[in-house]
Amino acid sequence: MPIGPQPHGRRGTVEEPYSPLNLRLVLAAIGLVVCTVLSILLFRAGWTVPGWLLAAWAVAAVADMVVIQLRRRARRRAEGGKRHSLFE
Repeated sequence: MPIGPQPHGRRGTVEEPYSPLNLRLVLAAIGLVVCTVLSILLFRAGWTVPGWLLAAWAVAAVADMVVIQLRRRARRRAEGGKRHSLFE
């Protein structure tokens, strides 16, 4: 799948994007922090299976953040360096 400003064939234009990338980045970062902290607490409490599940979700949050950041860069290049608010 090519990483561009937004996936091909999706609804949305440059003026009205398909997904608010900045908001998605913030939410993924919050998920990373929460999953990491809870995973550490569960490992210390001896609950290894839920700890590994939350660790896997933390890794998924990191992967999501990488994809979002690549899309943000592509959008910035396509729009000539324009910056966006959190909800754009």
